[in-house]
Amino acid sequence: MPTYEYECKKCGNQFEKFQSMTEKPLQRCPKCRGKVARLIGTGAGIIFKGSGFYATDYRSDSYKSAARTDSASSSASSSKSDVKSSSSKTETTTTSKI
Repeated sequence: MPTYEYECKKCGNQFEKFQSMTEKPLQRCPKCRGKVARLIGTGAGIIFKGSGFYATDYRSDSYKSAARTDSASSSASSSKSDVKSSSSKTETTTTSKI
């Protein structure tokens, strides 16, 4: 059930009311009985409780196995390229005349 914000047009009292979505909006201020207007709220933030909520928590098994295969093959190819690049480097020295 959402929390609605109201503001009294007569006394300026702002208050919140926890009510069902199917309930009719409040008409009167609880303080001065003046007319109230329901304010446009920003909505509630999402609260995650517990240990670790990640985008990958609810992936399918086929997605997870494909991701493992892909990461294993990319790490193997990157280690091969590291070996090639280090063996192809040659050391050069330069001398300058003064």
